[in-house]
Amino acid sequence: RDKFVEEVGKWKDEKGGKILGQLEELGASLDWSKDQFTMSPQFQKAVNSAFIKLMDGGLIYRGEQLVNWSPELRSAISDMEVTHVDVGERTHFDVPGYDKPVQFGVMVDIAYKVVGSDKELVVSTTRPETMLGDTGVAVHPGDERYKQFHGAKVWHPFRQCEIPVVVDEHVDPEMGTGVVKITPAHDVNDWEVGQRHGLQVLSVMDEGGHMVGECNKFVGMHRFMAREAVCEELEQLGLFRGEQEHSMVVPVCGRTGDVVEPMLKPQWFMNTSKVAEMACTAVTDKDLVLDPEEYKAHWLQFLGEGKQRDWCVSRQIWWGHQVPAYSCTAPGGGQCWVAAASEEEARAKAAAK
Repeated sequence: RDKFVEEVGKWKDEKGGKILGQLEELGASLDWSKDQFTMSPQFQKAVNSAFIKLMDGGLIYRGEQLVNWSPELRSAISDMEVTHVDVGERTHFDVPGYDKPVQFGVMVDIAYKVVGSDKELVVSTTRPETMLGDTGVAVHPGDERYKQFHGAKVWHPFRQCEIPVVVDEHVDPEMGTGVVKITPAHDVNDWEVGQRHGLQVLSVMDEGGHMVGECNKFVGMHRFMAREAVCEELEQLGLFRGEQEHSMVVPVCGRTGDVVEPMLKPQWFMNTSKVAEMACTAVTDKDLVLDPEEYKAHWLQFLGEGKQRDWCVSRQIWWGHQVPAYSCTAPGGGQCWVAAASEEEARAKAAAK
């Protein structure tokens, strides 16, 4: 990484002045004395100071949560870096890192056999490869069609184990078959359902988008190769119940054009609840005035209680400021994270905890 940053610095020294000169010739009205470089010592100090202050104040923390993951970048990306592409019918996309177009806009029906019965529950999904990480299926509590299956278990055909049928109001009885597969490690809504019902969290993809863990014969396959292979294997097992066109939204990485995967990763997050509360108070008390005024309602609705998610602030790309945090281990084995401007400061902070 250091070598890469050094090379970028050389490029900046060689080309940066020319770019500024071109802007000046174009007549840009700028204060040329305040030229700064993203990775300058001044910016580095400002970024580190802000991070340390926010972490010391309890607003930044480290945790394992679902993030927008780009397998091509092998990095988390922000919500703003995700382009949501509407797909209304069967469509093929070129995806970086995969050698043929990938099909989207298709819903696949998969049968799960009910344990101790000759009956089955059919789930619908646009991402059949993620069934390898299914740890439950869900039905709506008011859906009369499935009341007999409340508390039942179904058989996972690839992991050769039982998974529970849970009852949750998140399920839309009008969507697909009214039965939903639950993959807590690879879907935001499924994560929340899984947390409510104590379902196992099973990650089945690595950082590059290849199948891992308990995927058996699919281990090592690219996620989109596994998509085809899973459907073929289900057909051989007599569990494939067909497919149909289905409108959907595909999350695409704005940097690379890669298809984003929700992935469970340890990252640095900023607690947005307090910030959102302060932003709402500022508008309500008219310390901050929005113009035109009708946007006040949108502001309060968007930032209201329970409407915001914590912000993932860490990335795994080389180009950027390193997080000024240190993992500290005590002689007895206890571990903690501290934010500090230097190793010496980190040691002192850790010793005080």
